[in-house]
Amino acid sequence: MSETHDAADPDLDEVEAKQHAGIRAWVKEHLGGEVTAFEREPRWRPQWQVTYDRDGETVKVFVRGDRPITNPHILHNEMLILEALERNGIRVPHVYGWIDEPRAIVMECVDTDARDLGYITTAVDNPTTMSDERWQAMLNYMDHLAQIHAVPVSEFTHIRGFRELVSAEEVALRDTERYYRNGEATEVIDPPLAFIQSWLRRNVPKHRTEASFIAGDAGQFMSAGPEVAALTDFEIASVGDNHWDLACFRGRHPYENMGDIPSLYKRYEQASGQPVDLRLVCYHTANFLQLSAIAGKWFMDPETQGANWMEGLFETGNITRRALEAVAEYEGVDLDHHLTMPEGSMSPLEQSGLTKLVNDIGRLPTSTAFAEWERDLLQGIPSFLLNYGHHRAWFERETIADIEAITGEQHADLNAADDAITDVIAQNDPALDAALIGAMHRRSLRLCMIIAGTEPDDTNPLFHRLEPILTA
Repeated sequence: MSETHDAADPDLDEVEAKQHAGIRAWVKEHLGGEVTAFEREPRWRPQWQVTYDRDGETVKVFVRGDRPITNPHILHNEMLILEALERNGIRVPHVYGWIDEPRAIVMECVDTDARDLGYITTAVDNPTTMSDERWQAMLNYMDHLAQIHAVPVSEFTHIRGFRELVSAEEVALRDTERYYRNGEATEVIDPPLAFIQSWLRRNVPKHRTEASFIAGDAGQFMSAGPEVAALTDFEIASVGDNHWDLACFRGRHPYENMGDIPSLYKRYEQASGQPVDLRLVCYHTANFLQLSAIAGKWFMDPETQGANWMEGLFETGNITRRALEAVAEYEGVDLDHHLTMPEGSMSPLEQSGLTKLVNDIGRLPTSTAFAEWERDLLQGIPSFLLNYGHHRAWFERETIADIEAITGEQHADLNAADDAITDVIAQNDPALDAALIGAMHRRSLRLCMIIAGTEPDDTNPLFHRLEPILTA
């Protein structure tokens, strides 16, 4: 719903009002118009469709703001990437300019069909679908993706952090290593993430030394019927192996429905004239999901206004689990997807207090400063804590037992067990891979079970398994 607001509107909090004021001033100075309406998109990133009047003409632009959890240069990089892609004939929204306050890109507002948000939190209650027209647009997107990969890396080297890569290790892991180091610095790396990174380092595809510009989170675009209207979301675009982008489709599917993945790969082969190496895609599926899981941990920063704690939690469990399924497929390891969860219990005081929070948050009034979807996400936190409180003892007991089976030692609590298994992972012993894959996968699956409050259910996106490509 589009509404008109000004800085004095009581429904706007101070931050939103300041952002609106900055956008109004920029539009007046650079586009010669008076803003008449803001429509905030239901995302934790601040972004709006902004309508303005210029000499009696009604015009709309899209203003893409900065995530509260990212480095300050990332959004500006994205603007430069869009400009470089447009110069090279790639169908992206035209960029009109940059706003300093709030930090935002002003770009063309593309007429498009409705698009799924791609969040696990929304897919649980509203599973995504694939219409015939969207599927045709997906196939057409593969042609555009091949065009992106054909743009020389030199077209992007003026952008901070973009350069030619020379070694197989850089081509495979440059971005994931950067995320992992930042994850260590922010103390969000747990044993599953430590193991996945160890495995990725030991299995770098040594024959892959040619780098391409990559979208980073490929598969995101706006469509109009069967046609691709514009390619979007280059926030984590980079330089690396083009198979990273192909892996994104597996990583996002099916909670964001990507359709028939093998058919998409065949279309890419036709468009690019290059074969798709499925084993390489499998490696980069673990790679892409590892980076995504680390980012999900940052969404859970309790000190950051606007970060989506619940989406971060869902991604921590679901994406880590699926990354381990990619590793298991690559290594030929069978996994147990049928864990059982016993009856749980918690203290009456915790039960009462958390239930009170769930009920009262659900009654909070909403406004343009506190939308219904934001209230629902906030309400999800005590709902999860109720489930976690009931099953924490089971989670810790079973996870410790899995770790003790590998270390051959007893551990007093989960913290001690995690310290011990982290030391084992640091040994980089391939002989332990099968045992570690199974133990880390069960740990992640247990977390998904607690989030969902159920045993594994194939109809729930939290439990959707990674679709195999090596044995399909």
